[in-house]
Amino acid sequence: MEKSDAPLIAEVAASELLGKRVIVRAGFDVPVENGVVTNDFRIREALPTIKYLVDAGARVILLSHIGRDTENTLAPVADALRAYVPVTFVPDLTGEVAQNAVASLENGHCLLLENLRGDERESANDDSFAKALAGYGDIYIDEAFSVMHRSHASIVGIPKHLPSYLGIESAREITELTHAREPETPSLFVLGGSKFDTKIDLIESFLPRYGTVFVGGALAHDIWRARDITVGTSITSDIDLKGHPFLDNPSLIVPIDVVVQNASGSIRTTVPTDVHQDESIMDCGPETVALIGKLAADAKTILWNGPLGFYEKGFISGTRDVAEKIAAASAYSVVGGGDTVAAIESVNVRSKIGFVSTGGGAMLELLLDGTLPGIDALKHT
Repeated sequence: MEKSDAPLIAEVAASELLGKRVIVRAGFDVPVENGVVTNDFRIREALPTIKYLVDAGARVILLSHIGRDTENTLAPVADALRAYVPVTFVPDLTGEVAQNAVASLENGHCLLLENLRGDERESANDDSFAKALAGYGDIYIDEAFSVMHRSHASIVGIPKHLPSYLGIESAREITELTHAREPETPSLFVLGGSKFDTKIDLIESFLPRYGTVFVGGALAHDIWRARDITVGTSITSDIDLKGHPFLDNPSLIVPIDVVVQNASGSIRTTVPTDVHQDESIMDCGPETVALIGKLAADAKTILWNGPLGFYEKGFISGTRDVAEKIAAASAYSVVGGGDTVAAIESVNVRSKIGFVSTGGGAMLELLLDGTLPGIDALKHT
């Protein structure tokens, strides 16, 4: 694999896995409503590794977190997993119940332990927690690319205690995103979402690499504000871009029309220079979608992360329309981010996208730095 010295589980012969206890750190942070998983994309992406282990007769111990609430349970994930592999859910992490379940685990079967973040030692990267989890296995596999940017016990701690490998999908993520750092030209980078302070380094790094960097979503509000263009009550970051050199970079473009909403709920489409003080920018407009479509049609490489509208408020049209434009292009496309992937799946164009990443923050950090804490942890095992 390019630019990664981490060992790969795909290169370990199945015969070497028979009867081995294998810990798989998976990325099962999926949406759940009324106790049911509503989108199993991340579960499906982990299946090649899990099925490889099950078919080899390994004893698989699955670890994951879910959501930000430490009280969240992975029980619905176990229910969704049973459609694909034999799995038993264990509502415990390091107690007697979990220990007994691991001890009695049979070849070719899986255990899914409870939400890792239910134990505060996970986020604290406590070595005692990592050592306790490592004690369950003979080898460790990281198949949780979406959290490989976190220095947590299950990501960077366990590899200190066990022979460790990259999972099949994690390895592909790294390969695809490494390629995207050096695109075939002409190229288009579409960056949406919010929190400009977390994206500024990425924009600076990618402006010289990509022919066009389109900045949309709430990120564009900060650019307009720096250009003394009124953004009304729109979401902005705690950052002042005024005088920043990239504001005058011809490769940087922003929406040319926007959908705005005022306090009474009235919605209209206008140009960015005509946003009223009592209005909030909620989405990109149809002319912007058409512009991205033209840029995509002319490109050979397209990279996209982040929604172009206020997704949580239901302003999803712009993001969905752009998904269709990118899917229709002949360019090789690499797309990631939760809302972005949701938009792609909602219009049934995922099969027309070159690669869909399971990562949001991990994707952006790998694009910027070329590595992640989880990758570095595996290199030294």
